[in-house]
Amino acid sequence: MMRSHYCGSVTETSTGQTVRVCGWVQRRRDHGGVIFIDLRDREGVLQVVFDPDQPEMFKQAERLRSEYVVQISGRVRPRPDGTVNSNLATGKIEVLAESLDVLNRSEPPPFTLDDDAVGEETRLKYRYLDLRRPLMQKNLKLRHDVIRRIRTTMDALGFIDVETPILTRATPEGARDYLVPSRTHAGHFFALPQSPQLFKQLLMVGGLDRYYQIARCFRDEDLRADRQPEFTQLDVETSFLSMEEIMALIETMFVDLFQAVMNVDLVADIGKLPHMSYAEAMMRYGSDKPDLRNTLELVEIKDLVADSSFKVFANPANDPKCRVAALRVPGGKEKLSRGQIDSFTEFVKQYGARGLAYIIVNEAAKGREGLQSPIVKNLSDAALSGILARTGAVDGDVIFFGADKFKVVCDALGALRIKLGAELGFTAAGWRALWVIDWPMFERDDEANDGAGRWVALHHPFTAPKAQNGPHDAAALEADPGGVLSQGYDLVLNGVEVGGGSVRIHRAEIQQAVFRLLGISDAEAQEKFGFLLEALRFGAPPHGGIALGLDRLVMLMSGSASIREVIAFPKTQTAHDPLTDAPGLVDARQLRELSIRSTVAPATSAAPTPAVTASP
Repeated sequence: MMRSHYCGSVTETSTGQTVRVCGWVQRRRDHGGVIFIDLRDREGVLQVVFDPDQPEMFKQAERLRSEYVVQISGRVRPRPDGTVNSNLATGKIEVLAESLDVLNRSEPPPFTLDDDAVGEETRLKYRYLDLRRPLMQKNLKLRHDVIRRIRTTMDALGFIDVETPILTRATPEGARDYLVPSRTHAGHFFALPQSPQLFKQLLMVGGLDRYYQIARCFRDEDLRADRQPEFTQLDVETSFLSMEEIMALIETMFVDLFQAVMNVDLVADIGKLPHMSYAEAMMRYGSDKPDLRNTLELVEIKDLVADSSFKVFANPANDPKCRVAALRVPGGKEKLSRGQIDSFTEFVKQYGARGLAYIIVNEAAKGREGLQSPIVKNLSDAALSGILARTGAVDGDVIFFGADKFKVVCDALGALRIKLGAELGFTAAGWRALWVIDWPMFERDDEANDGAGRWVALHHPFTAPKAQNGPHDAAALEADPGGVLSQGYDLVLNGVEVGGGSVRIHRAEIQQAVFRLLGISDAEAQEKFGFLLEALRFGAPPHGGIALGLDRLVMLMSGSASIREVIAFPKTQTAHDPLTDAPGLVDARQLRELSIRSTVAPATSAAPTPAVTASP
């Protein structure tokens, strides 16, 4: 038997027993003729003692170094008085070694595993060493527990695990596709799936009824802390369930997951997760993924300043595409220095705002005389008193203002709200989840080149209109796309979107109308989505589902700052893998076999793969 116990499982109950353990030498200590080593495996750390009474083994132990791989047999005994380590599960016992076998030596590692200051590039280059750190082991174990619990629950709810293709065709779903050239079809390319969206809809047409998959997905997009070019999601689709029934089903799984894995009751005292409309979320929090732990809220004051001579407020107040909002910071006068207040102006400019007005409330009872701000002189007494009343401001508060296009104000004040909540203690600890519903079907893309701005889907092109206020035919949908709500829903946790889903369009004529509104011609729709449109004509049932980002969810559950901390072999923020030096170059013969050629000169250092074009 190679080993009888994991290091972390040797406890007081094993006292007097002979155990055989294997692992890595975390450190070696020589104390007055006695050698101690800390032996580590995935389950924990165990102290092993080498006695000089066994000279041959003792000499071998003297040659041990960090990260040597060893097998040790020995007798478990209590640690002497005064040497107990209460920080370890094995801290009350030690193993007196009776045999030692060095299974493999190690070069001096490029960093010590307990050094938290090691740069990420180095950690990823030597990821196999980084994975030995207890934190990484803990994170990956948590990921395993999450996926195991999800599978157990989905099975109990009657879902079937089905794999969908990895090699598929490019579709305009939003982000750029990763393309894979075909050797057997010269000049043609597969695409790696951004999601299994279309295939899971086809599974519903095929009568599977309840499908799920722990799915690998790929998107060639700019990266950040919660994005990777390849990621994993829980993908779900159901038939013959309403929007409310689908959400209730997913909520059952989600609440059970937190209870089982985290011992956290997400619905304690409230019974079920709250529902909030997209419009309410944007008005109150400036975000479609509000963090309900943060007590700060935006307040609309358009009507209070519409007649003002202060054009900075009045002009947006009279423009239906704009908003004027206030954000009250209780006790901000004492919590914020003037320098901090001024610095927030630069902060909101990152989100398109041209400035940030504010009022410091010294003595509210004195009216304008008790208010400190460059803008006070430009506002009427009625406007000032209305602002104080509506925001609930009292002495010592600071009020910030945003006046601009609706999106700019929401983005800027929403981000400032998050910043202030974190820095000033307005964001509580714990967990707060909610559903965001009643999304508009479409919004205008003001940056489009057609002047008027083209329609874009706020969720995705396959989301169905809301039945109670939406059109029941294609003509009605195309007549007023801006006034239609969708049957879309997002699951938000602590200000992070962890899942997005919808009831899907199951009638071909409605789907074609949506494509037309999005600027996809009938010919292009047939070329890109013809297989879906055809399937919808063969008795497609009403269906809907959701996708939950597992990397992002485990990141939150583990308290990590980046999803790279919960993925075994992630890419950097430039989509580069320091471990394998991917992406890499390929030789000319491989390119010829694929009927493609590079348009970029070969690089001499690690860099993104050169752009390629298909040969005729």
